[in-house]
Amino acid sequence: MVTPTPTTATDPIAPTDPNTNKDDLPSQTLHGLKLATLLGSITLVTFLALIDTSILGTAIPAITTDFHSLPDVGWYIGAYQLTSAILQPLSGKFYTLFPTKVVYLCFVFIFELGSLICGVAPNSAALIAGRAIAGLGVSGLVNGALSILARSVEREKSPLYTGILIGTAQMGIVAGPLIGGALTQHASWRWCFYINLPTGGLAAIIFALSNIPDDPKKEAFSMALVRKVIPQLDLFGFLLFIPAAVMILLALQFGSGNTFAWDSATIIGLLVGGVVMALIFIAWEWHMGDLAMLPGNLIKQRIVWTSACFAMGNMVCVIVASNFLPTYFQAVRGDSPTMSGVHVLPSILSQLLCVVTSGALMTRWGYYLPWAFASAVVMTVGNGLISTFTPTTAVARWIGYQILLGGGRGLGLQTPLIAIQNAVQPSQVPVGMAFLIFLQNLGATVGAVIANTILAQTLTNKIPQYAPSVAPQAALEAGSDPAAIRHLVDGHENELNGVLLAYTEGLRNIFYLLVGMSAISFFMSFGMGWVDVRRKKDVTAQEDGEVHSGKVEVEKNGV
Repeated sequence: MVTPTPTTATDPIAPTDPNTNKDDLPSQTLHGLKLATLLGSITLVTFLALIDTSILGTAIPAITTDFHSLPDVGWYIGAYQLTSAILQPLSGKFYTLFPTKVVYLCFVFIFELGSLICGVAPNSAALIAGRAIAGLGVSGLVNGALSILARSVEREKSPLYTGILIGTAQMGIVAGPLIGGALTQHASWRWCFYINLPTGGLAAIIFALSNIPDDPKKEAFSMALVRKVIPQLDLFGFLLFIPAAVMILLALQFGSGNTFAWDSATIIGLLVGGVVMALIFIAWEWHMGDLAMLPGNLIKQRIVWTSACFAMGNMVCVIVASNFLPTYFQAVRGDSPTMSGVHVLPSILSQLLCVVTSGALMTRWGYYLPWAFASAVVMTVGNGLISTFTPTTAVARWIGYQILLGGGRGLGLQTPLIAIQNAVQPSQVPVGMAFLIFLQNLGATVGAVIANTILAQTLTNKIPQYAPSVAPQAALEAGSDPAAIRHLVDGHENELNGVLLAYTEGLRNIFYLLVGMSAISFFMSFGMGWVDVRRKKDVTAQEDGEVHSGKVEVEKNGV
């Protein structure tokens, strides 16, 4: 009997023979109740972290109405993603250098603090600040959960448990609009944040009492350890990246909110400054090599960078669609927040079904590439079909198109995670996961701001054309609230269809953007490698210039 054996891309820093580095493997694995308790706690925390990326989708109309702040919508989403992306690369090093339990609980505390600030926010600026703090906390939660799980189970079982973790936690992203709509309509949008406090606190207590396998070579946490590892954190690279990202996003935000014209000196200055700082950051990272915030020898492996880019395209589609599909149902079709959440259930349920099914079949058959390829194709078709939505689209169509989109997203959610986990040495998994999640969050941040820019600019341009009596600024201030939008045409009810048409065109342009992001995932899937992730009794892996050419050969081992 001849079976393909798994191929593992080699980390140039670590030994290629798995038997030569026993310390890289988990010192102990968990089973039974201990594993269930640990998995339950980190899954709940990850669920809360991910639900915060989309729960505001149905709450944004109420928030923008309270604060008169439609131009700030991009920052409600973007601030969370931006700060998470900024700290993400460092989070991988935190888990590598410091005790895992201490690092994870610190990130949970920061996330909870940000949620509290959002819940009590008296104005839009305070809400944005709270979202930024929560983003700092979440930067280490997903990566931490994946790294903890990798050390807690046998490697051959990692795809199964990773699928359970990601499949359950990713429900937070797609269920966010439904939960947010129910809380907004029946309580207050502030409960979208208050809900994190008791649930996150309970999960943190359970985690703190759990047994966490860790690298025995790590030193106990102390200030002496902090002083020792600071030089290894590439803080200068971190300081270079912050202004680059902030300036570029500020330019997009100011332009989208009509604060400044796109050809103004302010916008041009921010864009030029951001690009220059980004180039300096890239040059510094290149200079630092393996000591960089983003280690060169890791990220230039083909499987690593193509998987990260695939994940970025997928996550942009998840985040943007989860936030703007409810806008279609509320602003265009007049749904309440709760009903708009109900009406996006087709995408939620199909995504959940496909992520669980693909995870189970991936564990059984061993190959992740077919699922990545199918995901990108179906996701592209789904986004394209949703771009055809109109104010009168038939129910069967908007249900069917959402099923396609959700199914496509679900097929590919965990494939890049499994690819990277099997492409690098176990000791490099936290850094590899951090790089992937970094690109995911950065892409989602930029994607959310660009999507908001597209909607705002389309309304500004089309409202005068379709509804001459309505001031574009009034439409922006009305947000996406169905009652506020219909109040715009009091005395000119015949222009309501024009206002709805302007919103429809804005949303259509947003889904054109998502078609492009799906296409990026499609092309990236070809570089993720035809790899069998199952462990065999006799494993023979051959490296054929992985670092330089990105080619990995799968040998066949006769049994």
